[in-house]
Amino acid sequence: MTSRDLDRFRAQALAALRQAGETATLAEPVEAALSDITKTAYDLLGDREVHLRPGALKEGEVQFFVCGIFLLRLADAGHILVAEHGFPAEQHRLTITIDMGHPGHVWRTKRPLILANTDGHADFKQILKTARMGSALYAPMFWRGEMIGQIICAAQARNTFQSIDLDVLCAFANLASLAFVAGEGMAWRDALERAE
Repeated sequence: MTSRDLDRFRAQALAALRQAGETATLAEPVEAALSDITKTAYDLLGDREVHLRPGALKEGEVQFFVCGIFLLRLADAGHILVAEHGFPAEQHRLTITIDMGHPGHVWRTKRPLILANTDGHADFKQILKTARMGSALYAPMFWRGEMIGQIICAAQARNTFQSIDLDVLCAFANLASLAFVAGEGMAWRDALERAE
């Protein structure tokens, strides 16, 4: 991105955060509020033309995006996928172990993470059933110092995401934490675990 592109992206990000916050305050139930936030991130983040560059996609790949929240499960110390966009329908409520792949790394470190090109990370684990993603972002969600989950965004094309995308995703993660708690998300998460 050029500096002019970055200026435009910053303005778009600010407007998107404002709109997502307004929409989330009106949404019920809690997953609808979280879904509004993740949909906004899904639509906003990443270089939308990077797939046109040589080497961004391997043969047979096409650019697409995913975004969702991995909530921490209390019952078995795992993650459960909610408020997702771009994932196959059969992965709705996907559960993974607490330490799996880079979501596990973020859980251990409690720090945001960008993998601009996953090819450079031999330990990258494919979570999406349909494809291995080439670029990924992870932003932890906290409430009163305790991690409650993380927003993940990924794209098939390598180098789709830059550090500014991670900065914006971290702002979305804070917004999602507030929406989760305000919408009685702790009780909702407990009910999800009991229903399984």
